[in-house]
Amino acid sequence: MAEIIQRDGTWAFDGTTVRITPGLHRSVPLFRQTYGEVAVPLEAVAGVVFEPERKRGRLRIRLREGADPLLQATGGRLPDPADPYRLVVDADRAGVAEYVAEEIRRALLLDQIPKEPTKAYLLPGPPVPVSVRSSDGTVSFDGTQVRIDWADTSDRVKRATGPRIIAVGDLVQVEWLPNSGYEDGFLRFVTRETVFSKLPPEKDPYALDLWGSARRDLLTALVATAITARLPHPSTRNGGQYAERRPPTAAVPPAADHHDVLLRRLRELGELHREGVLTDEEFAMTKAAVLRGF
Repeated sequence: MAEIIQRDGTWAFDGTTVRITPGLHRSVPLFRQTYGEVAVPLEAVAGVVFEPERKRGRLRIRLREGADPLLQATGGRLPDPADPYRLVVDADRAGVAEYVAEEIRRALLLDQIPKEPTKAYLLPGPPVPVSVRSSDGTVSFDGTQVRIDWADTSDRVKRATGPRIIAVGDLVQVEWLPNSGYEDGFLRFVTRETVFSKLPPEKDPYALDLWGSARRDLLTALVATAITARLPHPSTRNGGQYAERRPPTAAVPPAADHHDVLLRRLRELGELHREGVLTDEEFAMTKAAVLRGF
């Protein structure tokens, strides 16, 4: 057993699994504490490195592309401190960190683990049900459907449409961008009907606009990951190419359906405008965004 215990967390390697447990110190981000312990099978590992520095070093594990739904959902956009595959190491424990890294590298060589992308997720993602309250509303996922309940501060277009319920079978993919504190983020649910929509997140009833507490909004990645783990693996789409390399095409509706979706969206907007939910300016802006998207 190779093990290193730090304030930032604990890594333990038994020859087949790297068990990563977040620390309980207040310096450990809320996201990592909420995500909890991660058991990484050796076959999911592409490499490991220890980066020494004067006061503290960093132990990092690199996973094979397509092995982890968390990395797939977040697209490498998790802030460094929230990354569960990174461990801050005190200078006096650098030797232990090097030993742990070397033991993992030796096992990778002995087991001849390939570095190529995987054809299935090797990590399960967070358990369901999972629910997160963000700045724009509460999003919940029970394994079969997504539910969004808008906050009082949500755009009134969204509040007028009421709670949004989306079956996982209708989803093409989930798009996630964190709220950095300087720029807003979003969690968007792309369905077969909205695949062409380009509404801004603050107006899109299929998206959460993340503009509040960056610390809490980051938890929406839990929902994005849980859903991603239950969608078809990227290797099964687009001729084996990963979704982020090429926009999804498998679920694009034919031209007739495309036209029906456009008309339906415009009718919905027209009804909201007639009922006084949308002002003239909001209606014009939202209609223009829908038409641009189609």
